[in-house]
Amino acid sequence: MRIATWNVNSITARLPRLLAWLESSGTDVLCVQETKCTEEQFPSDELRELGYESAVHADGRWNGVALVSRVGLDDVVRGLPGGPEYAGAQEPRAVSATCGPVRLWSVYVPNGREITHDHYAYKLKWLGALKDAVAADAAGSRPFAVLGDFNIAPTDDDVWDRAVFEGSTHVTEPERAALAALRETGLSDVVPRPLKYAHPFTYWDYRQLGFPKNRGMRIDLVYGNGAFAGAVKDGYVDREERKGKGASDHAPVVVDLEL
Repeated sequence: MRIATWNVNSITARLPRLLAWLESSGTDVLCVQETKCTEEQFPSDELRELGYESAVHADGRWNGVALVSRVGLDDVVRGLPGGPEYAGAQEPRAVSATCGPVRLWSVYVPNGREITHDHYAYKLKWLGALKDAVAADAAGSRPFAVLGDFNIAPTDDDVWDRAVFEGSTHVTEPERAALAALRETGLSDVVPRPLKYAHPFTYWDYRQLGFPKNRGMRIDLVYGNGAFAGAVKDGYVDREERKGKGASDHAPVVVDLEL
């Protein structure tokens, strides 16, 4: 079974590449983030023509998540149970479903913006609510994973230059402590292998030749419980999808399991 996660940074802009990638990669389930569309605008029909069902949680703004599956899509939950609000509303940042033998979450963790911004405090609250929401499944015997854009680099090795991020979000101790608390529910970091260079970065800024210079970050993560992690046979970052015209600033992270 092949499962992937990809922040597409607008599914409308990325649709031709997404459809071609699904066909060529043989992915069974794709966790999508930053759809930037309404649920009505999501390309469910085009995906259905390829044999995929879709579960979407989106409102047309800068967020939006989805699960796209060709192995079933049951018990769908849209939103983060118990999640905090921001600017008076709960943003569409999480969707979960059972896809064949596994239970999966697709998440788009708040960016945090700046350490002094109220969005940073919101980010930490959101991560705490995520920990509470997944704890039972994380400790269970059924294969379970949370995949997505976490907007946190777990270690200093997961950024191209730690000094550049001093005083910024994504690398602070409170954010990393929140990730550690999530792992303590029974999840482990399924680290993919890079197809080039030493570190499996998943995101490269569009600006200042970030990708050609490999000035990246590993912020798109796969956190699986024991049953999930024990079934993993391979994992890699498909950096080819970060190349060329019309690419997202994130690359897909692909995980192969034997279940």
